[in-house]
Amino acid sequence: MNSNLQTMAINTIRTLSIDAVQKADSGHPGLPMGAAPMAYALWMNHLRHNPRNPHWANRDRFVLSAGHGSMLLYSLLHLTGYDLSLDEIKNFRQWGSKTPGHPEAHETPGVETTTGPLGQGAANSVGFALAEAYLASYFNRPGYEVVNHHTYALVGDGDLMEGVCMEAASLAGVWGLNKLIWLYDDNQITLDGETKMTFTEDVDVRFRAFGWHTLRVEDGNNVEAVNNAIFAAKAMTDAPTLILVRTVIGYGSPNKQGTSKAHGSPLGKDEIKLVKEFLGWPQEDFYIPGDALEHFRSALEIGADQEEKWNKTFLEWRAAFPDLAQQWDDAFAGNLPSGWDKDIPVYGEGKKLATRNVSGDVLNAIAKQVPTMIGGDADLAGSTKTLIKGAENTGKGKPAARNLRFGVREFAMGAIVNGLALHGGITKPYSATFLTFSDYMRNAIRMGALMNLPLVYVFTHDSIGLGEDGPTHQPVEHVATLSAIPNLTVIRPADANETAAAWQVAMTLKNPALLVFTRQDLPVLTGDQVRAGVAKGGYVLADSGGTPDIILISRGSEVHLAHEAYQTLTAEGVKARLVSIPSWNLFDQQSAAYKESVLPKAVRNRVSIEAGTTFGWDRYVGLDGIAIGIDRYGASAPYEIIYRELGITAEAVVKAARQLLGR
Repeated sequence: MNSNLQTMAINTIRTLSIDAVQKADSGHPGLPMGAAPMAYALWMNHLRHNPRNPHWANRDRFVLSAGHGSMLLYSLLHLTGYDLSLDEIKNFRQWGSKTPGHPEAHETPGVETTTGPLGQGAANSVGFALAEAYLASYFNRPGYEVVNHHTYALVGDGDLMEGVCMEAASLAGVWGLNKLIWLYDDNQITLDGETKMTFTEDVDVRFRAFGWHTLRVEDGNNVEAVNNAIFAAKAMTDAPTLILVRTVIGYGSPNKQGTSKAHGSPLGKDEIKLVKEFLGWPQEDFYIPGDALEHFRSALEIGADQEEKWNKTFLEWRAAFPDLAQQWDDAFAGNLPSGWDKDIPVYGEGKKLATRNVSGDVLNAIAKQVPTMIGGDADLAGSTKTLIKGAENTGKGKPAARNLRFGVREFAMGAIVNGLALHGGITKPYSATFLTFSDYMRNAIRMGALMNLPLVYVFTHDSIGLGEDGPTHQPVEHVATLSAIPNLTVIRPADANETAAAWQVAMTLKNPALLVFTRQDLPVLTGDQVRAGVAKGGYVLADSGGTPDIILISRGSEVHLAHEAYQTLTAEGVKARLVSIPSWNLFDQQSAAYKESVLPKAVRNRVSIEAGTTFGWDRYVGLDGIAIGIDRYGASAPYEIIYRELGITAEAVVKAARQLLGR
């Protein structure tokens, strides 16, 4: 490689980045300036990708976990030939552009995941590598390695301070994800100042304790050293690798390099002039030398050739294994195989069943037909009932298993499962833990919803119904607040059949589903109308005919209490209607006509009941109705006593109904 051309290419990345930040008058110039050499080494010498086909299944994945340095990635995407024009670079951080402030998956060709909340991109990358390991074990055959690629992430000091990053790194070490390589932009600066104020541990030692290989590059401007370190990391066969690269934030800025001043604000026109003088660069904004662009655009020919060679192998594999190829097609297209739901049970009245137990049965009925569906739990499989029967568990050096054992790492679990969904080929990956611990993984859930990922978050022990563990473990506000997250479909089913229907809905959604199940046993209430009703989010469960005098509304385990109240009221001659709304999100999406057929506006006497906060129920009971709930924390006692003491009873519903009816 001509060293002058290499230097020119690296400086093109730097100057494009600082010009875009300056034009936007907003952004983070320091990281692209310091990390440009290592990014160049990776993208031009190692990364297997085809800019003309960003969705090539066997491409290497690159994650910019330090997403604030987004102009580094956008510069690379534009220069190597992705569908990202120079006009988009000039439109950085503006309304409607493909270059938002932090990288967003599905908005910008070549961006693998939405990053910015630090640590989560790194955790996503563990999900990418985990997906590669599982799919390789499932689809590869001797002589046909149709799945064989690496996952790279560029991480910063802020990433490595975040707990989610460390949780995920620990798991990557346990699993031995040898095709996972992180490049650490070790510039010793955060937004507020030097890292030594808050971050003094030996990162090298910490990662070796996690079971990683570690390599050091003392000069981040030494492309050959970075290049050799990546070669060495790729040669590792038993563990992931962290490459610690010492860089200078804001490199080339005489007044700001090496300081926090280069981190999160434009350099200013005067300083940019000095940077370009230091680099020997023309003062023209957004200047791209022709030789540098030609060099970067060689990625088009190289990537096309790499994909063409893979396609040849893939077509031979397809001809040799047609049934396996059909499964591949379904998995990567996000299609469910024919008959995927044929074994889902239907439940009759009689035995009471906890919806978490029913969920386990339904999950296994589906997983039997969908072999690329994998997932796991945060050390609670015995309680969440989410193990796939007969399948292997992940463990030390064993990433290629269907049952993912995450340990007590809820946040990392959520972010890793997001990565599984982003990778492609994994059908409806799922995670599981207690509902109260959704607080630990809430931002991962939000990110999954922001990216509209087709996955399932399973939560059990959904209310005060878990009993003796007490208020620390009894979720009160969680269902209401999770239901407020855009793009997330929360479903809290009332019984066994609604649970089966909830899984059916979750499997067919294109956005993330969040399923909420009980610890305690519940009667089977629903009948033939349940599947269509749950798919619409709400439906009439029982009706006394004609225009109702009062409507009783509930979701989840409290529907059976509303049902008892319904029976009492109808026996008194009240024309009552019982409505189950397992998913506010789905019900609110229905037509006005359908919602009117379930909750007619003319009927203003309404009572709701749920073992959670009353927040949000006003949308259904209106100003004249009564919402029965728990606007306080729970207590430690047998669940039946807690329900009684906190007024979550059928009698409370009947009393409220009589009050509204003037009886």
